[in-house]
Amino acid sequence: MAKFAAGLLMYRRRGQALEIFLVHPGGPFWINKDLGSWGIPKGEYLDEEDPFDAAKREFQEETGFTPKGEFVSLGELKQPSGKTVLVWAVEGDCDPSQLQSNTCMIEWPPRSGREMEIPEVDRGGWFSIEDARVRILKGQAPFLDRLLEKTGKSAGKA
Repeated sequence: MAKFAAGLLMYRRRGQALEIFLVHPGGPFWINKDLGSWGIPKGEYLDEEDPFDAAKREFQEETGFTPKGEFVSLGELKQPSGKTVLVWAVEGDCDPSQLQSNTCMIEWPPRSGREMEIPEVDRGGWFSIEDARVRILKGQAPFLDRLLEKTGKSAGKA
């Protein structure tokens, strides 16, 4: 069965450049991973749920911030995992030091039968487009190019 997720890519303008807000997944698997492990706040949604509503909900659950502004669709992408992700961009601002993520239960170590509670997201940060490209999960990177197209920026100006 195909899985779907929806998320919000928040961005802000700093002079002529854009900065992107990304989050780092929580838990022991990700603790020592940095480059290529950050992502867009997102989550799965049910068939009967509106993807855009799910994107806003997931952003708030994973960051504690309420997204406001004009939302622009960045379309969808099939991830290497097979999951399809729909993303909207919104211009906004937030203080990563104030991030408050919800938690979830995982089995750790894998196949141990032991469960532990972890934050879905352990931190967030603002990154230039160039920095975001090396930090973001590869399957989500094309959303950065789509954002540049929608905002009229080029990679050289961002």
